Amino acid sequence: MNDEDLKGLLKDIESDRVERKESAYDPVKIRQAICAFANDMPGHNQPGVFFIGAKDDGGCANLNITDELLRVLADMRSDGNILPIPVMTVEKKTIDGCSLAVIVVQPSLFPPVRYKGQVWIRVGPRRATASSEEERRLNERRRAKDLPYDLQPVGSASIKDLDLDVFSHVYL
Repeated sequence: MNDEDLKGLLKDIESDRVERKESAYDPVKIRQAICAFANDMPGHNQPGVFFIGAKDDGGCANLNITDELLRVLADMRSDGNILPIPVMTVEKKTIDGCSLAVIVVQPSLFPPVRYKGQVWIRVGPRRATASSEEERRLNERRRAKDLPYDLQPVGSASIKDLDLDVFSHVYL
């Protein structure tokens, strides 16, 4: 995501793709949000963004973003509490003169992602534990991608890529 995209998300309202916190004092809620963004329950197929150092209205909380804070946030990815390990980046960004720690979490290819054994999702602007139906839907997404390589669709292929002579002689 470029800086303009981040600025737009910061200034917009919280949603199922954006969360803001003034500080990093509650690592449990941060991990839950990482898990929820990785699960991408709405199916946006776009990253979720967590701004630390921003107020709920998108204003600056004047948090001191240190190397230690960024290291602690990055360690949340692989400390064994969130499984499977999410794909995410942690960076210090300055947007409109405000220093922020920005966590960008990519949607998981193999949901559900769990934090301490519990599945978290975004429901609008808030985190929630997944219902059994929501967990089932996340499992279905995983199964759909667990096909052998030769059964997975190729998005860039078209009908022109088929050799109809080979198909008619070999398969028909």
